[in-house]
Amino acid sequence: METKVFEDYESVVRSYCRRFPTVITKAIGSYYYDEDGERYLDFFNGAGALNYGHNNPYIKKKILDYLNSDGIIHALDMYTVAKREFLDTLENKILKPRDLDYKVMFPGPTGANSVESALKLARKVKGRENIWALMGAFHGMTLGALALTTDRGPRAGAGVPLNNVTHIPVPYMFPELDTIKYMQTLLDDCHSGVEKPAALVIETVQAEGGIYVFDSEWLKQVRKFCDDNDILLIIDEIQVGCARTGTFFSFERAGIKPDMFTMSKSIGGYGFPLSLMLMKPELDVWKPGEHNGTFRGNQIAFVAAKAGLEFMLDNNIEAETKRKGEIVRDYIEREILPISSKLSYRGIGLIWGIDFGDMGDDTLAERVQDECFNKKLIIERAGRKDQVLKIMPALTIPDEDLILGLDIIKGAIMMQLNDNKTLGLRD
Repeated sequence: METKVFEDYESVVRSYCRRFPTVITKAIGSYYYDEDGERYLDFFNGAGALNYGHNNPYIKKKILDYLNSDGIIHALDMYTVAKREFLDTLENKILKPRDLDYKVMFPGPTGANSVESALKLARKVKGRENIWALMGAFHGMTLGALALTTDRGPRAGAGVPLNNVTHIPVPYMFPELDTIKYMQTLLDDCHSGVEKPAALVIETVQAEGGIYVFDSEWLKQVRKFCDDNDILLIIDEIQVGCARTGTFFSFERAGIKPDMFTMSKSIGGYGFPLSLMLMKPELDVWKPGEHNGTFRGNQIAFVAAKAGLEFMLDNNIEAETKRKGEIVRDYIEREILPISSKLSYRGIGLIWGIDFGDMGDDTLAERVQDECFNKKLIIERAGRKDQVLKIMPALTIPDEDLILGLDIIKGAIMMQLNDNKTLGLRD
């Protein structure tokens, strides 16, 4: 297949195409098709942007009907029917049934836009510059979001100091450390050297950090800590929202409500760019136009997003995600962990990680990923040194395709470990 044009003209910053070197022509459901006619099972899911699968028929029909009606496509933040219908569906079908009272902001097309708007508003509301974030976090690649992000590689690309953020240790890094007490000590000790933050920003599941699922009790303690200390709690729902964890919002399992939360990726319904920032009404202190963007009014994304919410509700996607998540859990425990005592796993809903970090070979996860691709499975890695194989299929994936993908992963691990006996295959 012809890739020379990409290599000649596209920036070397490109990344995913290096890992998955094929030229894709179309995608349906949980499969990609390339120009040579090969079919690839998708456990990558557009980095979380395609929870309802590629070219979901229900959503596609709504989009085509809108296009055929000459519906407006670009409207900045003007009033439109598409935006009204999306907001009405979000409010009455998603927020109110969960007793969630929030104003909705459309900050721009990407998740990073949403994070930036939340940081700006938190600082405006509280009059403080500092923000606290967690070690192991990923929140985006623009400067404010990147300051929250801890991965050394992306941070190095900033070219300027990434200031006004303090990173807090997470429970899995220091199991003996009471992280809530640690944060309280930073506030109370006049020699901590750490400024009180406007907000604490967290993911309930650190996805890019290595699929670390924070305990519900710990999340409740975080909510109380923020309440007790006049600190806003911002939850990043960009990758693990939209039913990925088995509830539409990932924070629902802990019974907490953030002060603000960010959404993007699958909220666009069909892979269209869309992001939201939701805030408690009393925090909506913006001046008109104080935060804006040319593409914050993506009308096709509003149509697709509304259809995505309808599809999610009509097809019981939350319950299906939990059910399929148990298939993954059972398979990993029964078929993959017995391969080696040094393998471990973590996950919830339909986001799981197989951790190769204790295997003694920093290239093993990469080789397993490459072998998966050779066997026509597209899957990504995450975590420290990219040592975690990240299982994140569409929430609509049929059971048989889910098992097929897991079989490919098992076979790829077995092949790589058979090639290197020193890593310790179990008998």
